[in-house]
Amino acid sequence: MITLPHAIRGMTSLAAQIVGLEDRGLLKPGYWADVNVIDPITIRDHATYMNPHAYSTGLRWVLINGVPVVDDGARTGALPGRILMGEGTE
Repeated sequence: MITLPHAIRGMTSLAAQIVGLEDRGLLKPGYWADVNVIDPITIRDHATYMNPHAYSTGLRWVLINGVPVVDDGARTGALPGRILMGEGTE
């Protein structure tokens, strides 16, 4: 097991750094703001090999580029993001 702060860094600033995205991964002025607010008690990934598209639970709010895509646990239907390509990708 790893600590929650270690896992969060691995999914945010470290991941952005590895693929060369200089304006993502941290909450800083001028950076694109993707924010997840989770319930650490109920957060669960329900996707499996046989059901890879199952939604996770415990996501309270998700904002992509500052736009809510999950609001109090419910999907909003908003699609404000775009695919990002880092260094070494085609």
